[in-house]
Amino acid sequence: MDADMAGRVGSRLRELREARGLSLSELARRSAVGKGTLSELEAGRRNPTLETLYALATALGVPLSSVLHATAPRLPAPSPESVSGRAVDAVLTERFEDPSAVTETYRIRIRAGAAQESAAHAPGTTEHIIVLTGHARVGPAHAPGPVVGPGGHARWPADVPHLYEAVEEDVEALLVVRYPR
Repeated sequence: MDADMAGRVGSRLRELREARGLSLSELARRSAVGKGTLSELEAGRRNPTLETLYALATALGVPLSSVLHATAPRLPAPSPESVSGRAVDAVLTERFEDPSAVTETYRIRIRAGAAQESAAHAPGTTEHIIVLTGHARVGPAHAPGPVVGPGGHARWPADVPHLYEAVEEDVEALLVVRYPR
């Protein structure tokens, strides 16, 4: 993440936190992100990981794309914004809102031999993956589904901890996350 994006994300985090009447301490407690880390993120002096952004977005009760961009009914990314975690690199490609849900589309890479457990999102959230290359194991952390290969699709509840794992080589995929209103 470049410095400009870190600054925009930090400003957006502060805006969302303040709109909900939360102190830095309270958001840090709800997200399990250190208060010092949160302060540095809001000031744009620190690059957040994918895991940190998801923890903060969940604690704020918003989809990840609300932290990456200002809210709009249909908001394609003006330029691809990339964020990385322990095993997953994600680029938000589309955000769509309708009265029933916010839907985000990401182009993701799961790095070879790596696995990442994501924390639960808001109640009712679902994720869908279409694997383009490689072989992935995805789904609820306690019971991931079978391996999904090129052209394959999987769907799982994302309101429980869930797993992304590249079985052998890098996995390139499309990920759709749907947050109900």
